[in-house]
Amino acid sequence: MAARMREYADLGIDSFILSGYPHLDEAYRVAELVLPRLKLNRGVAQGPAGVNTGPFGETIANDDRPAARATAS
Repeated sequence: MAARMREYADLGIDSFILSGYPHLDEAYRVAELVLPRLKLNRGVAQGPAGVNTGPFGETIANDDRPAARATAS
């Protein structure tokens, strides 16, 4: 898996969506077996990103939120 990810990285791809089941077990497996084999950008550490929350919890995907609807009275 690490070799294939390096091939994609050489083509300019820098983001991957990985999926496995059970999720927690697969996350540990990738962290222990795959990530150490990849050349990762270990530049300046980034601080924690702000959490994008709306009136009903976290906004998913991006900062674009639907326009407020006028309520009928």
